[in-house]
Amino acid sequence: MKRTACTNSISLGTILFVTFATVIPLHAGEGIRITPDVVYGHKHGMALTFDVFQPEGGNGVGVLFMVSGGWYSRWAPPEQTMGLFQPLLGKGFTVFAVRHGSSPKYVVPEVVSDVRRSVRFIRLHAKRFGVDPERLGVCGASAGGHLSLVLATTSDAGDPSAKDEVLRVSDRVAAAVAYFPPTDLRPYVKEDSPYRVSFPALQFDPNQADEVSPLRHVSPDDPPALLIHGDNDTLVPIWHSEKMRDALKAHGVATELLTIKGAGHGFRGDDAKRGNAAWVAWFEKHLLNLETATLPAKQKTGGQ
Repeated sequence: MKRTACTNSISLGTILFVTFATVIPLHAGEGIRITPDVVYGHKHGMALTFDVFQPEGGNGVGVLFMVSGGWYSRWAPPEQTMGLFQPLLGKGFTVFAVRHGSSPKYVVPEVVSDVRRSVRFIRLHAKRFGVDPERLGVCGASAGGHLSLVLATTSDAGDPSAKDEVLRVSDRVAAAVAYFPPTDLRPYVKEDSPYRVSFPALQFDPNQADEVSPLRHVSPDDPPALLIHGDNDTLVPIWHSEKMRDALKAHGVATELLTIKGAGHGFRGDDAKRGNAAWVAWFEKHLLNLETATLPAKQKTGGQ
């Protein structure tokens, strides 16, 4: 979630530029091949798309970035957004900037269905993008962090009987990084919650909240997950990440929580540098050194 519950109208896109702009140059660099608007599915007659950023001499690892703030997913020219991914691109990672069906038209369970499909599509076409289908990471901030953790904790092996070949593929990811993620949506979808007004994507049946709350689905086969959170965050309090860290540790899953002292919902200056360094180091540790043998799909109930 991205905006202060009732009064602040700043979007996640704005916050992410605040978060990283002091560290990363916001201009296209040399040696990066950009493939815009790859269609990974259709929804109500509209295309679901992502942009691909491929560095020359890449390391064969793909990272999906969830373009989501308050579960709004906005388009921008990829040349303008590439600076956000420069820390990863500079290390040879291929980045997929994934957009989903956006709030206020779509609610969280529908959004989750979209990002699941994006993983399946990229895995199916991994050779086309020059990445290892078993070394896919996922990351995002706030709502994007929530979606990253949903993918990390509730993947499935795909439906072998599906007519659509994309849906026959697993949506398993091998590592996750989540900045200030809401990990338990149950408090936010109650009928009297002000968040339901400020964030239309939360206006779904409260009985579905457990299904899309990653904290409720942690198990020993989850991939390694890094959490980055400010201890002065009043929009998504740090307890979301603390409880997620504790649950992952209790199940023996590799995890760390980087606490940014005094920071709120978004980082600047040295705080942003610390977050960026940890973000890249986590994927280097858990994706570059990952054995290429096929990882088992998590035996959980997923979705399309």
